[in-house]
Amino acid sequence: MSRTKARGASPVVLRPDQVEAFAAGGDELVTGEAVALDLRPTSFVLRAAGVLIDYLAYALLLVGALLLVSLLNEGGVLDDALSQAFLVASIAICFIVVPTVVETASHGRSLGKLAVGARIVRTDGGAIGLRHALTRALVGLLEIVLTSGGLAVVVALLNGSSRRLGDLMAGTYSRNERVSKAAHVVYGVPSHLQGWAEIADVGRLTDGLARRIASFLQQAPQLSPASRRRVADDLAAEATPYVSPVPSGDPEFLLAGVSALRRQRESAALARESALLDRLTPALTETVPGFPRR
Repeated sequence: MSRTKARGASPVVLRPDQVEAFAAGGDELVTGEAVALDLRPTSFVLRAAGVLIDYLAYALLLVGALLLVSLLNEGGVLDDALSQAFLVASIAICFIVVPTVVETASHGRSLGKLAVGARIVRTDGGAIGLRHALTRALVGLLEIVLTSGGLAVVVALLNGSSRRLGDLMAGTYSRNERVSKAAHVVYGVPSHLQGWAEIADVGRLTDGLARRIASFLQQAPQLSPASRRRVADDLAAEATPYVSPVPSGDPEFLLAGVSALRRQRESAALARESALLDRLTPALTETVPGFPRR
């Protein structure tokens, strides 16, 4: 299965201890073309805060509409039947029409979502449309307004991506757009392995294992010492059959040296290939003297 990042999604670097769980089929979004999307879901707490802000605003809007209907009724402009009709219409407008218009016009950004840094998108990563927003608003009237949010909370807690019932029915997803960018650390060959790097062979290292090693080196400072040691030992044991000769010492130094050496040699190979193509360009583009250009 190929993996790609959706447009606008923040890059995600998996921790080494998450690689196996991710590859085994974790909680991720998969399109109809079997492409897994790398999206950061909005946490349950942030989603709850965003919904609370949104529906507080809708409730204030409803209170204003009810006050207006009450004043018109007391002034004799509306009779009791029209007042009840306007009351029902006000509820529909405040909790269905307004959320639908706001999410459709803003492409998934309402007041609450702006506050928590979230955006509602389709499960393929694209912007939502009128159908998605209307479905979410209609179901939201049931699961948020009529049940005081209880149904939404239960459904959101039952799935790892915190999708409420409206999201499941509309095929939408809340994406976190305030993910801090992790600093990209580039490791060189450790000083005590410089002699080893001159004669070492790491060309047989597989691309998948090399990516896992690079991911571990990026995330190692954030791991607990026990986890860091365990993952380093496991990755070093996997990499050892592809490295010759195998240096002695700390497994993490071995991984840093292997990753840096592989990167340096691949970079040098690409530079040589580019230089060769530059030398061949005149021969590939020029024509025989006197031959007409077409």
